[in-house]
Amino acid sequence: MSRPRIVVVGAGFGGLHTLRHLERRIPAGAADIALVAPHDYMLYSPLLPQVASGLLTPQSVAMSVHRLTRQTRFVPGHAVGVDPGDRVVVVRRPTGELAPVRYDRLVLAPGGVTRAFDIPGLAEHAYGAKTLAEAVLLRDHVLAQLELANDSRDPAEREERCRFVVVGGGYTGVETAASLMRLCQEAAKRYPDLRSVIRWHLVDIAPKVLPELGDRLGRKALDLLRSIGVEVKLKVSVREVTDDKVVLTDGRALPCRTLIWTAGVSPSPLMATLDKPTQKGRLEVGADLRVPGLDDVFAVGDAAAVPNLSHEDSDYCPPTAQYATRQAATVADNVVSSVLGRPMKEFRHRDMGLVVDLSGNDALARVMQLELSGLPALGVTRGYHLMAVPSATARARILANWGIRKATGGDTSRLGFADGGRPSSFVANESVDYLDAEGSRREGARLLENLHARYGVH
Repeated sequence: MSRPRIVVVGAGFGGLHTLRHLERRIPAGAADIALVAPHDYMLYSPLLPQVASGLLTPQSVAMSVHRLTRQTRFVPGHAVGVDPGDRVVVVRRPTGELAPVRYDRLVLAPGGVTRAFDIPGLAEHAYGAKTLAEAVLLRDHVLAQLELANDSRDPAEREERCRFVVVGGGYTGVETAASLMRLCQEAAKRYPDLRSVIRWHLVDIAPKVLPELGDRLGRKALDLLRSIGVEVKLKVSVREVTDDKVVLTDGRALPCRTLIWTAGVSPSPLMATLDKPTQKGRLEVGADLRVPGLDDVFAVGDAAAVPNLSHEDSDYCPPTAQYATRQAATVADNVVSSVLGRPMKEFRHRDMGLVVDLSGNDALARVMQLELSGLPALGVTRGYHLMAVPSATARARILANWGIRKATGGDTSRLGFADGGRPSSFVANESVDYLDAEGSRREGARLLENLHARYGVH
């Protein structure tokens, strides 16, 4: 029997941990294990706000796939379609060409994309905070606005450049607003005239921030944000964005040149290419993480609708890193079991809580039923991140960065990433041309035919 071809799509929490579990369970050389991903690193996204504020270097949160795996073959590119009939993943390579990746077992863990709405000007003017490049660019852009405002004598321009609006009261939005507000406070020491002009706003259509924390800690988060100078406006969204203002749904027009969009994540469009049932874009799977009707295809993470057998708050598991990491162990077991003809395991996990780092010494944590704030929460938050980071090298870098900041303070110099005009918006940065179900089948068959014609490969 030839070696089974196991393909994992996505190098996020679900994908990378699946690979590591597979490598532990499968003897070296017993299977061909491949990873399809646009980048050869796993991004530890919970710490991206600290990259945006300059507390951590970009390398600290980007863990090399090559360092963390031993026998995985890396296939660079975006998976843009799946042809289950011919067992082919259609990959758009960095060169733009399409290429086939054949599989015997497929694990889909492509994550998600920033959720956008049809708001005039949003696609052209909003900044994202989901990728490593966006975090680094965001820091440079914010500092550039302060430099330009300090150099301007026009009060209107100063107000526009010194006002920043973050949309989204979830984990990313709250931490991004808090971290970048601290960055501006540090930078304002060099620009004393701007101290009274700098304004940070956090807006969300929801009635509360961080609802996952519960009412008491949610109110604490709101109080902490306001105490450091972030103006929080709830039950409000954005109506229009231009290059110099943000118009809210309550009618207010805020002079502003920086809108940061963190209003949620949508599942990867890749899941629709299988032409199987979805829940709000998330591919439905069974408790064994298999796609019904496709015994050789599994899915985990943000883009998978996994039954929540613990029955805590919903019928499906929340799309969080905590769940994706633990789904990886179950799916690796089940992939091996499916090859060997063994019984499948069901995925079960009880939510362990949530941690939120508001920069400085402010943090909040809900660990099981225990609610923490202040220094105890900061200790739990940072300890959790260090345990969750899967690389000893990254842990050392993170600890070193935290120690340097504590001992020497922050650095507010730009690195030049925002030079050269307005960069692409988050919509353009995350844009990928995915195929539909029919296109996936057609392209999969065509690519296989070309492969056979060129090399005689079946």
